[in-house]
Amino acid sequence: MFDWVLVADLGTAVGTTVLAVATFASTRSANRSARVAERALLEGIRPILLPSNWSDPPQKVRFADGRWLTAQGGRAALEITDEAVYLVMSVRNAGAGVAILHGWCLTADARAPVPSVDDFHRLTRDIYVPTNDPGFCQVAIREPESTDFEVARSGATGEGFCVDVLYGDAEGSQRVVSRFFISHGPPGHGDHDQEWVIVVSRHWNLDLPDPR
Repeated sequence: MFDWVLVADLGTAVGTTVLAVATFASTRSANRSARVAERALLEGIRPILLPSNWSDPPQKVRFADGRWLTAQGGRAALEITDEAVYLVMSVRNAGAGVAILHGWCLTADARAPVPSVDDFHRLTRDIYVPTNDPGFCQVAIREPESTDFEVARSGATGEGFCVDVLYGDAEGSQRVVSRFFISHGPPGHGDHDQEWVIVVSRHWNLDLPDPR
């Protein structure tokens, strides 16, 4: 004789198990869809800075002490005095979102590892670079005894130097460090003593997995 109570209990247990499995699968699918949507959203606001095109309009930039520098497309403007270093780089945002610049750090070694965030000099004003549009990054060093001053001065008279730029998206996340190398322009392109070209050598993601 069948124990109908036992059969009913087994049926309930099986049904509960099937429902739990279905709920787990549905939750995993929903989480996967949410992650995909989040990645798509982040991709839609992710910036990436590169040197601007040589055909881009010049960037005329004012410093806090009233000095003006003009950087031509794809190049930098550099002026070094006994008291200060003034630098403007013409850059372009090739990403999908607006880039907000946070700070800069100088290095003489193009193969040096990415600096710590604490090593960056914070900008004294907000600089935004629109997507698919040229913009600028400016650097001012007013401490002649500092290491940064010596890096810029030695690089200007030698083989060049690097400027690491820290920036992120409009939400303050997805921080990236892009390393720009500044050197004398090639012969035949303007005044050799005044023409400074920039190239980008590395990009580091600080808030996302490194693609390398």
